[in-house]
Amino acid sequence: MSVNGDFIEIYDGVLDQQVCRSLLQRFEASGQERPGLVGGGCYPELKHSRDICISGRPDWRDVEQTLNQAVFLRLLDYLRRYNHALIAPLMVQRNAGNGAFERLEQRHMTTMDDAELSRIASSVFRPGRINLQHYRADEGGYPYWHCELYPRAANAETLHRHLLWTLYLNDDFAEGETEFLYQARRVKPRTGSLLIAPTAFTHTHRGNRPQGGDKFIATSWILFQPAEKLYAGS
Repeated sequence: MSVNGDFIEIYDGVLDQQVCRSLLQRFEASGQERPGLVGGGCYPELKHSRDICISGRPDWRDVEQTLNQAVFLRLLDYLRRYNHALIAPLMVQRNAGNGAFERLEQRHMTTMDDAELSRIASSVFRPGRINLQHYRADEGGYPYWHCELYPRAANAETLHRHLLWTLYLNDDFAEGETEFLYQARRVKPRTGSLLIAPTAFTHTHRGNRPQGGDKFIATSWILFQPAEKLYAGS
């Protein structure tokens, strides 16, 4: 994990290399890829990729489940390091026993077991739609500096994004880093490694062009539950 305190965390070995290879083969055999989109539509000068949104597709349900489970385990690690990613946005309560509840505070995070943290995290957060993305060697990339939090559509789904994640499915190319502007940091892809970072403008980033080989990633977000669920009964 990062020791920089810049809220950018890298977790190695989240997916086995053989699993990553099988995902690449499945992607290429599917014939389902489409030009990659940005928030405003298809602009290949901003993002040049071929994507498959696997969420909601019955033939990709097993992959979606595998990726979400792998990411959720590291989300718990992220929340233990950056407690206020969970505590600060909402006045979360925990069961204190005997029918009583108490506000979740930083001191509770040091003693809370994974089962309780999982329950709380699941009640606050939900997984986003997963995209598999293919960037061709020497031409693909996402060179436009961007963040993941912005207003879009009537349900403001994109404003519910709290954390972003990227899972690198291969590394047999040069460059192709995920580069963060204000942190002056480039994350080098490593097969099976997972990046988690905040979605707001503080973590403006871009995807640099891979050289000498194609780049494949899976990417999505950790979102807040809808307000109707978070504040039901209030």
